[in-house]
Amino acid sequence: MNRLRLWLLALGGAGLAALLVAACLDLPGFGGRRHPYGDRAVHASLARHTANTIASVNFDQRAYDTLGEMSILFAAVLGCAVLLRQARDEHRARPRPAEVARPVRRYALLALPVALVTGLYVIAHGQLSPGGGFQGGVVAATALHLLYLGADYSALERVRPLGVHEISDAVAVCAYVVLGLASVLAGTAFLANTLLPYGTFNTLSSGGSVPLLNAAVGMEVASAVVVLLAHFIDQAVEIEEEHRS
Repeated sequence: MNRLRLWLLALGGAGLAALLVAACLDLPGFGGRRHPYGDRAVHASLARHTANTIASVNFDQRAYDTLGEMSILFAAVLGCAVLLRQARDEHRARPRPAEVARPVRRYALLALPVALVTGLYVIAHGQLSPGGGFQGGVVAATALHLLYLGADYSALERVRPLGVHEISDAVAVCAYVVLGLASVLAGTAFLANTLLPYGTFNTLSSGGSVPLLNAAVGMEVASAVVVLLAHFIDQAVEIEEEHRS
């Protein structure tokens, strides 16, 4: 059985290596001033009124790849939730109120709304400027946890209903897939940017379906990071092993 597994591994590795070599041999010359992939990406971005070419690549030209990245994050968070769930030999104890220095409390509470608005801004303007759903989602989720540093875990729990974030995580992934299926029902390819008008270049309503896909990713990433950190913090703060005599 072990020898069969090694043969299967060697066969798969050889096939992957052959594909990688074939792809590398077909790459354009290195070090030139112009790159055909970059030229095509910029042209497609401008044609669809998406000012941020990176967002155009992520949510338009290669939107299917972004779906895979979302699914990986969703599966990772799901796996952590299952792995870190409360076991039978554990119980949940309420954490004691934390003693936070006044400068830390002041800074955290002042920085929280600024960081949260910044994260939402990065998500909303992902099709216009550097950033987008992935980056803005992480910033927004991290901003909520400044309350943990500035107050205590009980305060964080009150403003971070875990069940809501778990549902919004699943809804965001489903919304991304639904937008892709809507393109198929409209008679085009999956996740093709043909559902909505492209709008006026360099405005929030430009880019066709790119802003909607970007918003779905931002919602999924923010919710996933909140759920992930919640389970890790629960293990460190609330969940304790049963004491056996």
